[in-house]
Amino acid sequence: MRTVLTAPAVRWVALLGLCAAYIQGGLTKAFDFGGAVGEMAHFGLSPAAPFALAVIGLELAASVMILSGRLRWLGALALAGFTLGATFLANRFWEMAPPERFGVTNGFFEHLGLVGGFLLVAWHDLDAKDRA
Repeated sequence: MRTVLTAPAVRWVALLGLCAAYIQGGLTKAFDFGGAVGEMAHFGLSPAAPFALAVIGLELAASVMILSGRLRWLGALALAGFTLGATFLANRFWEMAPPERFGVTNGFFEHLGLVGGFLLVAWHDLDAKDRA
C-alpha cells in the first residue's frame, strides 16, 4: 500500500485536488471578468478591476507553481496567505445571525483546513530541499 500511496501520480492528484478550487476560480473569473469585478466590489475591494486581475493571476500562477514543482513552497505559501485573508473577508460568521451563521462558520473552518494543507505542502517542499 505504501508504494501505491507514495507514487508520484498520487502526489500530483492530491496537489491537483488541493488546487482545484483555485484553478476553477481563476478560470471562471478570467472568462467572466465582469463577474470577477462584481465579486471584488461586493467584498469592498477597490479599485475592483485591478483586484480581480491580481486574484486571477495569483490563483492560476500559484496553482501552476504547486503542480509543476517549480517554487512549489512559494506557490503554497501564496495560496495559504490568500486563503486566510479571503476567509476573514468573506466568511465573517461572527457578524451573522442563525441560520445563516451555520454554513458560513463551516466554510470559515474548511478554509482554515485548506490553509493548513498549503502550509504542509510548503513545509514538505522546503524540508525535502534541505535534505537534498
